[in-house]
Parts: sequence; C-alpha cells; structure tokens
Amino acid sequence: MRESSPSLAGLRKRVARLAASGGPASLPAEARLTSGHAGFDAALGGGLAKGKTHEFFAADALDATSAAAFAALLALRSDAHAPLIWLRTADAARRIGHIYAPGIAELGGSPDRLLIVEVRDAKMLLACANDVARCTGSAAVIVESWGRFPLLDLTAGRRLALGARDAGTTLLMLRLNALPAPSIAETRWSVAAAPSRALAADAPGAPAFDLELLRWRAGPAGGRWRLDWKHDEHAFGEPALSRAVLPLPARRAARPHGAAAA
Repeated sequence: MRESSPSLAGLRKRVARLAASGGPASLPAEARLTSGHAGFDAALGGGLAKGKTHEFFAADALDATSAAAFAALLALRSDAHAPLIWLRTADAARRIGHIYAPGIAELGGSPDRLLIVEVRDAKMLLACANDVARCTGSAAVIVESWGRFPLLDLTAGRRLALGARDAGTTLLMLRLNALPAPSIAETRWSVAAAPSRALAADAPGAPAFDLELLRWRAGPAGGRWRLDWKHDEHAFGEPALSRAVLPLPARRAARPHGAAAA
C-alpha cells in the first residue's frame, strides 16, 4: 500500500468493514486468548489477556518462521468471524517469505479473515499499528518487524498499549532477529521450532513449538512449554508420543533469544 494519509484512512475503513461482519466491539473483563493447551492456559490464568500487548521473539534467526507461525495460529483461534490484521515491513517479507494463504487453510485457519498490510519501513509500520490498534472488532493484530526497532521505545509502546486497551485490541508484536528490551508488553516470549512427530507413512507432522515465558507483568516468568498444533481440533495440545520424532536439520550456533539485530 502507498504510504500516505489517504492510504491509512482507507485501511481504517477496510478494517471497519471487516469488523462489521461479526467482530466484538468491546471485551468482557478478564477476556482471554486461549491456546487450547490446558496447562499453558492455566498457567497464564486462562490464556493471554486480550486488549493487551504480547511480544514474541524468535529464539534465534532460524526460528523466525516458527515464531510467525505460532503467533498466526494463536491469533486465528480467537473470535471465529473477526478479522486478523497482519502488519509487516517489506524487509521482514523478504527475509522470511510472503504469507501463503493455502498454507493457512491447510493448518485449519481461514485465509478470508486475514488482512495483510506490507509497508516500506518501521516508521510506517508504527503509524499503521497505532491506527489499527484503535479499530474495534479485530480478532488480533500482528505487528511484524525485522531487526532493531528503535522507534518502538517506551513512549511509543505505551501509546500503542493504551490504544489497544481502549479498543479491546489484542496486539501480538512479532520481533524477529531482535533482542528483548524493556517494554510495556504484558507478556514476552521466546519461540523455537520443536521436533515434529511423524504421521502415518512417515508423512511430515504438524507444527510444534518450544515456548519460554521471558516476562509476565502479572506473575512469574521462566515457564517452558512444548505445544503441538492439532489441525482437527484447531488448537494447541500435548505432543503425540506414539510415533517417532522427525530429526531437525543441523542448526548453527546463535545467541540466545535472538540473533544480533540487523
């Protein structure tokens, strides 16, 4: 999309039209975005708090696609008829690839709910995020960036959080190839790919993820979980232990919780 005020106004109108199809205008107290994994949700008091900001960091540069997939699958579990807005920079799209709608459908999500906005740089990304966070009715908003994001300081983060709180928007900040830094996020996560469990006839298994809770404003951090995606249930769950584990490709050494920022 072109980087101009009319384009931002057009984005607001499009989100409003999508939200009119059934998205909630406000959130009940203590609303939660659940994963479907009983232990994970219970540890967080029922799931991730809606109307808040949550950060997802790839454990290293090779886990960028897994972090993006986890955020998308989690977001697609909420509010079955509400739109999911995905904002990303062109740099992120070049580095981890474009979003493949049939792939979303194969995992049990609805591509029709997905509105993808790709912008040139971090400045425009932040401007769009501020606008979309204040639009009621979305299931969630994913804000994907690559490398350092100096514009997203504590002041900018607080502005985003206040807009999301007032509109009831759940903001999922996807921070790829970046190191965690102080922020106003409700939770902060490290996401890594986990070994996949082979299906019948050694077919590739469903996506699996290793998660570590790095920060939680409402409680203790440090928890770790293994979550497998269950296509038929459209939810995360415990690993299936009845079949062999598919080996992962050899991984090169990387710094914990993110590669050096670009």
